[in-house]
Amino acid sequence: MALRTETDKETGVALVTLDRPEKHNAIDLATAAELSAAWRAFRFDDGVRAVVVTGAGGRAFCTGIDRGVEVPQPSSPYTIDDPLIAIGPKANDLWKPVIAAVEGMACGGAFYLLGEAEFVIASKEATFFDPHTTYGMVSAYEAISMAQRMPFGEVARMSLMGTAERVTAQRAYETGLVSEVTAPGGAVAAALRAAGVIASYPTEAVQGTVRAVWSAKEAARAQAMAHAPHLVALGNLPPERQAEMFRKRGRDGFRTR
Repeated sequence: MALRTETDKETGVALVTLDRPEKHNAIDLATAAELSAAWRAFRFDDGVRAVVVTGAGGRAFCTGIDRGVEVPQPSSPYTIDDPLIAIGPKANDLWKPVIAAVEGMACGGAFYLLGEAEFVIASKEATFFDPHTTYGMVSAYEAISMAQRMPFGEVARMSLMGTAERVTAQRAYETGLVSEVTAPGGAVAAALRAAGVIASYPTEAVQGTVRAVWSAKEAARAQAMAHAPHLVALGNLPPERQAEMFRKRGRDGFRTR
């Protein structure tokens, strides 16, 4: 199992931990299926009233899909199978509040999770970046998710600069991606405290508020997401070219801002 789920019955808060620290909590097909199953199970668990999601090990929250995973694709040029499309709570129709606690790197496919959390708490050592363009891939789902949280210019810069830049937790806080910055190692504790407060309120009112907040932007988000698979299919380099570029990673370093 690459996912750990712990529930505090007294507070009603569940802690979901991506547990592949040796892979920087990258998501393989089994982990993607576990995440989807966990969110759907929470829908029926009245003892869970709020959720915190994080990554094990402290070096990374999540670094997206595991590059070692082979994802079979249909031959039709009009469809694409994305194994991360259903790893988030909203994709699984969970409307209990979810808080993301970020320590270390959060990049690429991590934004599927961050984009579907109600808010994000990060350690001051956390960094955020989107490597897609560097490796010849379109940032579509990720960029769209972040565009719901960050100013246009900020999400455009992060999406386009690829691995050349990493956004610090402080800058992420200044631009609205992060709602609180903690001392190193403190993100999970802060997220659990906030989740405990929320879980102590009447759950019907809390879930209704979650739905109300999301309804404010859901139409635009759904319309944008509908374009995403076509943009990916048209703009991505062939897998072998992507792999070649990925093997050359890290030679030029990066700056933080």
